Amino acid sequence: MKNLLGNINKAFDHRIRLGIMSILMVNEFADFNTLKELLGATDGNLASHAKALEKVEFIRIEKQFVGRKPNTRYFATEKGKLEFQKHIEALEKLIHIK
Repeated sequence: MKNLLGNINKAFDHRIRLGIMSILMVNEFADFNTLKELLGATDGNLASHAKALEKVEFIRIEKQFVGRKPNTRYFATEKGKLEFQKHIEALEKLIHIK
């Protein structure tokens, strides 16, 4: 059983982090407001979970101004995509244990 748990990544142990990565796996990028709306997260909650994923280099954060308004966009890194895929595959194996 331990072998099955080996690829379960603690970085994805919260629903917000899991949601961020799920959205970024199927989209080139997502902006802060889109993630906030889709995940039902508060500003601070989303920012702290995004920072945690950035710290382990699973996402890249790009900040810019559009007009006078700040715009933050999030992108999954290749490392993040690979680790997330391994995590999902490990969960699927756990679900299908007989």
